[in-house]
Amino acid sequence: MVPCIYLDNGATSFPKPEEVYSFMDSFYRTRGVNPGRSGYDLCLEAGETLEQTRSLLCRFFGGKDPNRLIFSYNSTDALNLAIFGLVKPGSHAITTTVEHNSVLRPLHHLHLEKGVTVDHVPFDGKGFVDPEEFRRRMRPDTSLVVVNHGSNVIGTVQPIAEIGALCRERGIPFLIDASQTAGKVPIDVEAMNIDVVAFTGHKSLLGPTGIGGLYVREGIEVSRTRAGGTGVDSALRTHLDKYPYRLEYGTPNLLGIAGLNAGVKWLEKRGLEELYRHEMHLTTMLRDGLKEIPGVILYCQEDLKNHISVLIFNIQGMEAAEVGTFLDVDYNIACRTGLHCAPLVHEQLGTDKIHGAVRFGVGPFNTEEHIRSAVNAVKEIAQARSKRA
Repeated sequence: MVPCIYLDNGATSFPKPEEVYSFMDSFYRTRGVNPGRSGYDLCLEAGETLEQTRSLLCRFFGGKDPNRLIFSYNSTDALNLAIFGLVKPGSHAITTTVEHNSVLRPLHHLHLEKGVTVDHVPFDGKGFVDPEEFRRRMRPDTSLVVVNHGSNVIGTVQPIAEIGALCRERGIPFLIDASQTAGKVPIDVEAMNIDVVAFTGHKSLLGPTGIGGLYVREGIEVSRTRAGGTGVDSALRTHLDKYPYRLEYGTPNLLGIAGLNAGVKWLEKRGLEELYRHEMHLTTMLRDGLKEIPGVILYCQEDLKNHISVLIFNIQGMEAAEVGTFLDVDYNIACRTGLHCAPLVHEQLGTDKIHGAVRFGVGPFNTEEHIRSAVNAVKEIAQARSKRA
């Protein structure tokens, strides 16, 4: 069988570096016990890896206190912890139309159930939001601003530092969804005026599924919305207030943390700048190849400055799902079709009326040959559609 050309790295990175597979296997075989629950050597060694990963990620995001780096299941879980822990009932929140449902749905539930008013800042024709639009929408009762750092649909990287500076002036907590950007572009919570960053491990941080987290800047307090075991101070009837226990509950995903540890170390060894340059070179090849094909429509791809390596397109007269099926069955190319869990992006683009678009997501292990094959496949599909018409 011809190897699959994997261009769905916006959903999850695949394959992972060999170092991730090997470290997860060796770690779980030798130290796969419950960390922090006892004092025997294996338990202490497992806990050491957990805390080392906490410190590694704190440094990776430019944080100051590793204890304020907390682990969750993924970015959706992390965003739920942050949003429900920061937005006050009856208050006001500001977000964008670029958001994933992991932000849109928690905010909508808060609107329905807690009387929260939500403003959605639209993006412009190039896919970017204007920081001044946030200033105009800020109110005395605004309790949170939350922004998708990099779109999983159109690939635009938003002006986070500028938005964060406005929030800092007003004393409004600022949360970013770094699901797509963590591991692709540098994130410095201090330099970029970020109060809380939510991340997932299985995308560009190159770890496994089932692991993610938050970094919470000192001075920002996220209210608890859960309670349970922490392995320490077990006699207390209430959940602990101090970090990281404040937002961590029960036995952690130690295998996921080990894989995340190896993934971040691989990234640091290779260098984010080098990897970004490689991925954007391929994305530029892909964009340039697709735009030359008659009948192909690209969205927000005129200028790839301040972009990450995902893009969407459609072929005139074809459903995105149909194009995805041809790519899979006839060309063994993996992609993502539909609304990409980001319905407001598609509503603003008008692609919601045609059931979304086809997404290609380039990763660190893609090659120029992969890109040429993908462009050729789309060209043949579009030509076949033109002949049928």
